[in-house]
Amino acid sequence: MAGKLMIALALLAPLLWSPAATAQDVPGIEICTVEKTMERRTSCLQSNVDFLHKSLDKARLDQQQKLDAARAQIAALSAAVAALQKQLAELQAAQKPAKAEPAPAKDAAPPKDASPSKDASPPKTDAK
Repeated sequence: MAGKLMIALALLAPLLWSPAATAQDVPGIEICTVEKTMERRTSCLQSNVDFLHKSLDKARLDQQQKLDAARAQIAALSAAVAALQKQLAELQAAQKPAKAEPAPAKDAAPPKDASPSKDASPPKTDAK
């Protein structure tokens, strides 16, 4: 039993005395209302303000980098669209001479010698 206790203490000892187990000043928002003296409270509030400024600056820099990357991607995509439009225009220009006759327009008037269709009914008159 004593042997197991010694092994457990040997394994836990480095954890109990490690530098990570000691208190550290980790940057972040602190609760400043627990401070009793005005100097310590002011220092705590200033620390919070500094932390928030650094956080905002970091977020602003990250967002600016994302915007710059998006602008570069938009420019590349715009260039790709322009190249594809040019290629499409060239292909359409190459196909035009291959056609013998242009297709008639949809709004063109029918020929004068065309007879009315058989399905057409005579105009109705109101007879009373």
